[in-house]
Amino acid sequence: MTTVHDPAVTTTTATADELSVWPASTTEPHPGDLAVAGVPLAGVADRFGTPAYVLDEGEVRERCRTYRNAFPDAEVLYAAKAFLCRAMAHWVDDEGLGLDVCSAGELELAVTTGFPPERIVLHGNAKSPHDLESALRLGVGRIVIDSPSEIARLAAAVGPHGHQKVMVRVVPAISAGGHEKIRTGTDDQKFGLSISDGYAQHAIARILDQPQLELTGLHCHLGSQITSVKPYLAAVRRMVGLMARLHEQHGIALPELDLGGGHGIAYRPGEQALDLTTLARKVRAELIEACAAAGLTVPRLIIEPGRAIAGPAGIALYRVLAVKRTGAHTFVAVDGGMSDNPRPALYGVRYAPRLIGRHSAADKTAMTVVGRHCEAGDVLATDVELPADVHPGDLLAVPVAGAYHLSMASGYNLVGRPPVVAVDGGRARLLVRRESLDDIRSRDVGL
Repeated sequence: MTTVHDPAVTTTTATADELSVWPASTTEPHPGDLAVAGVPLAGVADRFGTPAYVLDEGEVRERCRTYRNAFPDAEVLYAAKAFLCRAMAHWVDDEGLGLDVCSAGELELAVTTGFPPERIVLHGNAKSPHDLESALRLGVGRIVIDSPSEIARLAAAVGPHGHQKVMVRVVPAISAGGHEKIRTGTDDQKFGLSISDGYAQHAIARILDQPQLELTGLHCHLGSQITSVKPYLAAVRRMVGLMARLHEQHGIALPELDLGGGHGIAYRPGEQALDLTTLARKVRAELIEACAAAGLTVPRLIIEPGRAIAGPAGIALYRVLAVKRTGAHTFVAVDGGMSDNPRPALYGVRYAPRLIGRHSAADKTAMTVVGRHCEAGDVLATDVELPADVHPGDLLAVPVAGAYHLSMASGYNLVGRPPVVAVDGGRARLLVRRESLDDIRSRDVGL
């Protein structure tokens, strides 16, 4: 913090380091009162209530452009699982990105918003008949095959005179990711087909025997919250190696290589994030070198960022309900929790909440921010520095809350999921309304 001395008053303002994980548009017009895209966050809380998600439209768009500029020759697909609503689909489309979806729900929301279906890729380790029917009916660009059983099901659904572009999700046996539950590039998890045991090669041979299925390339996804470039370079080498073997065995030169996403971001000041410029440069060089050594034409690269686009653009707002001191611990309980952000409980993710809406001259002290739910694991942030005079009624803002919050939100304790409010150019507007008790009651149709 920076302290500004005046004969009449002492104020404390946020430093650039403290705001490093906030949207670039974040300012502090008055001590303790943060604004994003020209909109005071305390005003958003007063107008829309809490808990609430705030999404900086300009930050989302700028991050889309950053990917387009870093990977000018690649196809960039936004991973909708991170966060999707109609406005998000529109922004992504506007900025020239494609879309990666995992269900008929995500797919149909995007297409009915006007997103071009040919720029959509359908993923999923266990696609339902409805998922596949919707994908074929709406005309998605590609379907990523994740298991051998999907091949016959998809071929039958396409029909003898139909046509569908497909990719195969391959497991390259590379361990990467911020937590064991989000590492998906190894053989001991549910996604994809292994190179090491031959399942990937066998599935590819079966696909090539289906004339209505056009194999356009290979896909892999190593995991999530990866902050090092090295795993992606290893993936390039192994995937190109498989492409070379397929060329020798079947005479095919696959035109596409999808390296997935999982690009890590900083959740707290000082944390490491994946260097996108370095990633783009080194992956491109590795791909060119590996293909040259194998005698292959360089395939078009596809990447699937989700968290890295949506995450840093979002803020979660909470109202303090209670402050409790138990032994050496101080617990600050807020009006949300694991129903609107299960990630700390699932993956041990650590956030940096901040008091907003008023200036405090009190010393900082370590506190644990907890939710309102009936679970001991309902903890949003452990041992964070907050002013010692935090009290009920105060507002807390949590940055880097744009990805895997609303998309993973639940109905636990029937509290209702929060709204999503977009901010841009000094204006706030509602994108997704708060889930009301009437919404919850309307689904309960039996007695």
